[in-house]
Amino acid sequence: MTTTKTPLLDTVHVPADLRRIPEKDLPQLAQELRHELIDAVSVTGGHLGAGLGVVELTIALHHVFETPRDKIIWDVGHQAYPHKILTGRRDRIRTLRQGGGLSGFTKRSESEYDPFGAAHSSTSISAGLGYAVARDLDGREGNVVAVIGDGAISAGMAYEAMNNAGALGSRLVVVLNDNDMSIAPPVGAMSAYLARLISGKTYLSLRDVGRKITRRFGKTMDRTITRAIETARQFVTGGNLFGELGFYYVGPINGHDLDTLLPILRNVRDAGDGPILVHVVTEKGKGYAPAEASADKYHGVVRFDVATGAQQKAKSNAPSYTKVFAESLVKEADRDPKVVAITAAMPSGTGLDLFQKFHPSRMFDVGIAEQHAVTFAAGLACDGYRPFCAIYSTFLQRAYDQIVHDVALQKLPVRFPIDRAGLVGADGPTHAGSFDVAYLGCLPGMVVMAAGDEAELVHMVATAAAFDEGPIAFRYPRGDGLGVEMPQFGVPLEIGRGRIVREGTRVALLSFGTRLGEALKAAEDLDAMGLSTTVADARFAKPVDTALVLRLAREHEVLITIEEGSIGGFGSIVLHTLAENGALDRGLKVRTLVLPDSYIEHDTQTEMYRAAGLDALGIISTVMGVLGRETAALPRRA
Repeated sequence: MTTTKTPLLDTVHVPADLRRIPEKDLPQLAQELRHELIDAVSVTGGHLGAGLGVVELTIALHHVFETPRDKIIWDVGHQAYPHKILTGRRDRIRTLRQGGGLSGFTKRSESEYDPFGAAHSSTSISAGLGYAVARDLDGREGNVVAVIGDGAISAGMAYEAMNNAGALGSRLVVVLNDNDMSIAPPVGAMSAYLARLISGKTYLSLRDVGRKITRRFGKTMDRTITRAIETARQFVTGGNLFGELGFYYVGPINGHDLDTLLPILRNVRDAGDGPILVHVVTEKGKGYAPAEASADKYHGVVRFDVATGAQQKAKSNAPSYTKVFAESLVKEADRDPKVVAITAAMPSGTGLDLFQKFHPSRMFDVGIAEQHAVTFAAGLACDGYRPFCAIYSTFLQRAYDQIVHDVALQKLPVRFPIDRAGLVGADGPTHAGSFDVAYLGCLPGMVVMAAGDEAELVHMVATAAAFDEGPIAFRYPRGDGLGVEMPQFGVPLEIGRGRIVREGTRVALLSFGTRLGEALKAAEDLDAMGLSTTVADARFAKPVDTALVLRLAREHEVLITIEEGSIGGFGSIVLHTLAENGALDRGLKVRTLVLPDSYIEHDTQTEMYRAAGLDALGIISTVMGVLGRETAALPRRA
């Protein structure tokens, strides 16, 4: 009679269960965890490649460190799915990024094993140092581990944190997850042996021995001994920037070899005071052949077939806004050799990989360094170039000081294509482009546009390319366009001039951005109810089309502004314009439809806009509410 052995993963409900598993069985657990991850993400979509690369590292960290007392802080969170499975969330892992389900990133409100929420990169070392200092001030025990990738560690914030950590000397472990071999030599048995050796107490104590000797023989001897010790250590490990920042460097080590990982992490855990950096080399997409063979290692995927790796992408007859922007910018660069493009580690996400194909010498990927990207663009603009600094709305927030002081204050013609404007769906509130109209619209001299459809985006690229009087921004959403007829070439728009799309007499809907399609649907239904409706596309939030706004106010009983942004944006500018011109004194009924003053949790884009009241039904409900009519009989759209 044969018995079926219980899978090890079924026995792990929390990390304490993991710590009871013998080390010899952990490779089996890693295999099971990898299979579970692949199967779950095939159902939900999400960030697969990064998680596959840290399966062994995740197991080792939770096996060695006593979580949740010890804190593990994951940078960005793309790689945290295995961590979620091992920390009591396996039963919900197939709700990942779905409405009401698990977040695609670490989230404090979701689990005590998520000590710090992530999604924007390069924050883990700063947050970890905060935890470490708080522990020291309280006189508590415990370890703090920050896990950061080789891409995220390129950002200035990471080095600011390491510089501070080296100066403070608090006990902090930073694990550098290097999955691109960008700063690592080949990993073999000898380097693993050396890493294990130099992470041990004996070697770490050499510097302390030197300090004790100097108490008897003076500072000259101290400098001599310290220099000798560091020379010996650098002969073994190689000199490195991390050491100069005050970190004791260990590595590089094979991040898929548990026999190496476990003893080194134990040595690091027990090493005593001071910050330590453990350099771990992993393979993104490890253990899943389609991911290993893919150029992006399946960084981000939609639902896919596990057997073949084929992704089930929805078909659309309309191009994505990102593609429209990229193709339009290539055409502008074909005509103008001064047009250059800048991205902050998102060439494919922003579409600039297409620009790079046609104009490689004029495309600059600066890495995860949005602040540098903006001021770099400012320098190019100073010397006569026409830079397009393409950054997602949520990431552009990171460079706000540079936008204000280095660009706007100097009236430099930097162009800001703002992708992912509005709600973004499964990535949730951390990636939503909610605030750019408000934070850009308050800056003197800034021109702010939003495309009503993909054809308008073509014209806005041309408008930005032709505008040399100062900074100009244009925003567009994630996803596909409306399927409108496309122009072959863009034509520059008159700055500050909107357009009437549909004429009516009683209700005016003034849309800024791609809610224009929903406004047109709402107008059709309102007309059917006997409410003649005008639809206008503002095109510009700043400078706003004052003449258009006042005309709509003068000729209609109700004026509704509609935007995919927060309070303080386009609607506030329109209200200010109406008030300044006395248009609110004539009994006009005006409402501003904006995103709610709260963070909207992840769901489909359609459902998120419905919840925000920014779909056709929400627009109709607002109009009916203003007029005091019942809304129970409103038409329902598919």
